[in-house]
Formats: sequence, C-alpha cells, structure tokens
Amino acid sequence: MLIAPANDAKQAESSDGLPTPRRYWAVSAIVLAVIMAMLDSTILNVALPAIAQTLEIRPTAAVWVINTYLLTVTVLLLPLASLSEIVGYRRVYLWGVLLFVVASVACANADSLEALLASRILQGIGAAGIMCVNLALIRFIYPRNALGKGIGLLAVVVAASTALGPTAAGVILAFWSWPWLFIVNVPIGCVALLIAIRALPHIPRQSHRFDVVSAMLNVLTFGFLIIAVSSIGHSGRTDVSLLAMLMAVLFGYVLVRRQLPRAAPLFPVDLLGIPVFASSIATSICAFIAQMLAFVFLPFYLHELGKGQLETGLIMTPWPLTVLVTAPLAGRLADRYPVGLLVTFGLLVLSAGLAGLALLPDAPDNLDIGWRMAACGLGFGLFQAPNNRAIMDVTPRSRSGSASGAISTARLLGQALGTALVVVSFGQNAQLGGLSILFLAAGFSMLGLLISYLR
Repeated sequence: MLIAPANDAKQAESSDGLPTPRRYWAVSAIVLAVIMAMLDSTILNVALPAIAQTLEIRPTAAVWVINTYLLTVTVLLLPLASLSEIVGYRRVYLWGVLLFVVASVACANADSLEALLASRILQGIGAAGIMCVNLALIRFIYPRNALGKGIGLLAVVVAASTALGPTAAGVILAFWSWPWLFIVNVPIGCVALLIAIRALPHIPRQSHRFDVVSAMLNVLTFGFLIIAVSSIGHSGRTDVSLLAMLMAVLFGYVLVRRQLPRAAPLFPVDLLGIPVFASSIATSICAFIAQMLAFVFLPFYLHELGKGQLETGLIMTPWPLTVLVTAPLAGRLADRYPVGLLVTFGLLVLSAGLAGLALLPDAPDNLDIGWRMAACGLGFGLFQAPNNRAIMDVTPRSRSGSASGAISTARLLGQALGTALVVVSFGQNAQLGGLSILFLAAGFSMLGLLISYLR
C-alpha cells in the first residue's frame, strides 16, 4: 500500500529522506519515467528505415526523428531545472511524464514527417522535465548516508536503458510495426504517474521568479552549440559549424553576464564557482566523450572484422553489463569512502580498457575484445555514481534542481561531442580513423582523470 505524501513541505525539507516503503514507491516512479525517457533516445535507431518507408521520406530526413528529440531535451534541461526550483520538482516531474505519454500517442498516430517531428518535440519537452529533476528528487527520497545508493541505482537505469534500446526495438519490431515503439510508453508512463502522485515528496519551493530571457538565451546557446557539432560531424560544413559556434559563444557570453549578479541563476554560474562542482561536471563531459567515441566507432570496426549485427551486439554487451553490476556497488562505496579516490580509480581503469581496445591484434577473437569491453564498463561504473554523488554533495539543497539539470546536460553534451569526433575522424582525415580513435577516447578519459585528481 502506498504511503500518503506529507502535506507539509517543510517536513519534507527537514526529514532525512522518505520512510520505507514510501521510499521504494517513489524510486519506482522515477525509475519507470527515466526508462521511458532514455529508451526513446536510442530505441528508434533500428526503426529509421521502416519509418522512412512508411512516411515516404529520405533516410537522411528520418534521422531528424532522433535529432529533434535530443536537441529539444538538451536545450530545455537547465530552463526546466530552474523552473522546478520555483514551482516544485514534483510538479515538473508529473507534467513531464503526462506530456511524454500524450506525445507518445501522437507519435504513434503521426502520418507525416512534420507531424512526427512536432510530436517528438513534445516528447523531448516531457523527457527534459523528467531528466532535469530525477537526481534532485533522489536527494530528498534517500537519507544522506544512503544517497550514493540511490544515485548508483539511477546510474544503472540510465546505462541499461541507453544500451538496451536497440535490442528492445529489435524485439518489438519482430512482432509489430514501428508505432508500437511509442505505444509501449503509454502503460509505463501511466503506472509511473499514478505511483508518483501518491509517493513523491513535497519539497519547499524557492521564491525567485523564472527568468524567461535567460531561458531563451540558454536555448539559443545550446541549440547553436549542438548545430555546430552536428554540422561539422555529419555534413562536413565547416562554414556552417564555425558560424553556429560563433553564435553559441555570443549568446553564451550574454547568458553568463546576465546570470552573474543573480542569487539563483538559471545557468548555474554560482554552482560552477564551487571547485568540486565545476571539476566534476568537466570530468563527466570528458568521460561521456570517451564512452561515445568507443560506442560509435566499435560497431564499424567489428563490421570490418566480419561480425554480424547480432554478434556485434553480443560482443559489446560486457560494457553495459559490467556497468549494471558495478554502478550500484560504486554508489554504496561512495557513501563510505572518498569520492575522489573512486572516480580517479574508475577513470584509470576506463583509460586502460580503452587503450587495450586500441592495442588489439590484427585478428582478435571475441574473448580478446570482450574482456577489454568489460574493463571499460568496470571503470565507467566506478566513475559515474561517485562523481554524481560529489556534485550533489556540494550543492545547496535549494539548488538541487539546477545541479540535476547540469548533470544531464553534461552527459548529453559529452555524447554529442563524442559522436561528432568519430564522424570528423572518419571524414576529415583518414589517418585519424581506425583504432587510433580509441586512443583518442583513452586520452579524454585520462583528461577526466587529471581534472578529477586536481579537485
């Protein structure tokens, strides 16, 4: 039976986490919503050819079904995180889940590319509402001495949902058509919503007003930044990329200048002024760049070795599988041991695993590749939960929403930059291709290690 939520927000603020079993119900609601949001960032990759055929569009146009979603999520994470501190984390989460479910129904019934893209934008808004507050809610659900455990659980859910998206899509498409990839969100979202209404905590709100101008500047800054990365990565248009980067820098400068005098800025310049927060965010960006360099490059490499799609998926499975096992353990360790030590050791193992992949023999067997993938997963799992714990630990409780949004933004930026670097390596200079991309990934991991060590 669900435990009724506390009516007094001050009680939620002063209490150290939620009592059981209400804590488990609240976590279940967050987990279900995060699974939906993360799956929809990767589950459609497999279905793009079928979508292009059904809607009678070019394959290059179908790619925008994915890009539109990711772009919307990225540019809205920080504005919605700021809004959540004013109207409440719980409210932003509930409206995010509701909008995601409604948009999923619209996606499933879309009969044109324009309708599908409009529905994906709505889905992205809902996903941003979910992802910008998940860690903030975890902070108020778990007691402080078990916060690492909660963050570790969330790290597992994010890693598993991202990695298993293509596999889940393959299973669904084996029996049904691509609209079912959206329909499956409906029962999951409805269950998450019903649980959340009863179980999520009421958290005190902040009294400052929402800064609409800063929100627009944030959208323009990150929007142009993603366009700059995507244009050079996917089309090789350096002129478009440079113009977009110039616009991102210009709007970013105006945004930061506007935020500096504010007590609770939308773009968290106050939090970035905390050395541990800033270094942990930078470390996260470097680690996710390294991860995506490997994830995007390895399928091409394995294809050159003659591996089929199923075999490629199985060979790459040790990485996410090891993260699933390691992340909860790392979260518990972060509750007992210095976070900096765990992060540094995790990135050292990740760097060694990536270097090991770069030094593969000319004709490696699956075991040669598999144990190196497992080493990468071990290192990444040891890094992620403690690093997020470090960020939340130094963040004032009243700024938990902004910290949660910053963590998600760092992850998405790292993934976007890593993907673009692979494409640039392939398209701009053939000498940068091949296994040297994995050396580049190891280099970014070592850069993250250095930043983490200096914290």
